Amino acid sequence: MPDSQTTALATLCVHAGELTDAHGSPHTPIYTTTTFAFHSTQALLDVVEGRAAGSLYTRYGLNPTIQSLETKLAALEGAEAALAFGSGMAAEAATFLALGRDGIVCIGDAYGGTLELIGAQLPQLGLPTHLILGQELDRLDGLLAAGARLVFLETPSNPTLEIFDLAAIAARVHAHKALLVVDNTFASPVNQQPLALGADLVVHSATKYLGGHSDLTAGALMGSKALIEAVWPWRKNLGSTPAPETAALLARSLRSLVVRVQAQNAAALAIAEAMALHPRVKRVLYPGLPQHPGHALAARQMHGFGGMLALEIAGDGAAASQVADRLRLFALAPSLGGAESLVTQPSTTTHHGLPPEERARRGISDSLLRLSVGLEDPDDLIADLVQALG
Repeated sequence: MPDSQTTALATLCVHAGELTDAHGSPHTPIYTTTTFAFHSTQALLDVVEGRAAGSLYTRYGLNPTIQSLETKLAALEGAEAALAFGSGMAAEAATFLALGRDGIVCIGDAYGGTLELIGAQLPQLGLPTHLILGQELDRLDGLLAAGARLVFLETPSNPTLEIFDLAAIAARVHAHKALLVVDNTFASPVNQQPLALGADLVVHSATKYLGGHSDLTAGALMGSKALIEAVWPWRKNLGSTPAPETAALLARSLRSLVVRVQAQNAAALAIAEAMALHPRVKRVLYPGLPQHPGHALAARQMHGFGGMLALEIAGDGAAASQVADRLRLFALAPSLGGAESLVTQPSTTTHHGLPPEERARRGISDSLLRLSVGLEDPDDLIADLVQALG
């Protein structure tokens, strides 16, 4: 396996974690095995009690296909260890339950399911939670001083592409002996490395850019060995380990991660620049544009601006829906990060569960369309948007 400290990300995507089998396959085989046998009780106990690496039981994640994937995932974020999950929400839930019992602070916008989990469901279990906007960062130190010990954020955020200064926030969080967890789904490891900027854990909906083909559902958590070990029992007993078939499919997708994301970066920038000139577009939210409020910060802490952008259409929500309905190449669907371009109206999908007044407070207008730029020709995508805008 290549050295993650000295090897480029594209090389790690192909080679990290791979196990060559007896037949010479360059990729780890799919071990659909549920349970694994041992030659002695002592050998079994060595694995059970952590003295030796090995396979034991697939729900535990102790399966060669899953462990191979986790080695690759850790390498991509420069982490000591990683856990694979059945979904991004499963990764978040296990992390919050394992490490957030003293209080969780969520900064800024996030996926609607994440906001529901933190704002409505975790409090039912007695976990103190706090949702603050990006412009309310002055509240952070007070919440940490009062006992919150886990801070969570997305950058760029979903769906408004807000950019947060990870190094500065990490310093504030660590001054209170708390943890910073960053959802790196929108950026991917190609465009951003939160652990190198001070984060303690990185979470992904691997369904998105890591999977990249809209054909799998998975999640990932990367960080220090100690923190990953603290979350592992929760994954095991919540039953949220992915199937070996999904793990193998995700490992396949990761081999092309860099070339996919770089192409999507370039296409999204071209589309953002074109849409910024269109008279029916009130506002383009894309950190690669100089007029984006987080552009300078994004240029400093990211290696690319990503394949996600949002357009605020002139008119009301119905006008935005009409534009979405007229698109031909952009499929009208939630999710993101696939080879095909997608459009979604957050007020009707990802953030539909938020009350209208809360969406408005967060700047998620009914006329906002979120675009996930795929691998089609950028000129074709721009032409599609122009015809849909009429």
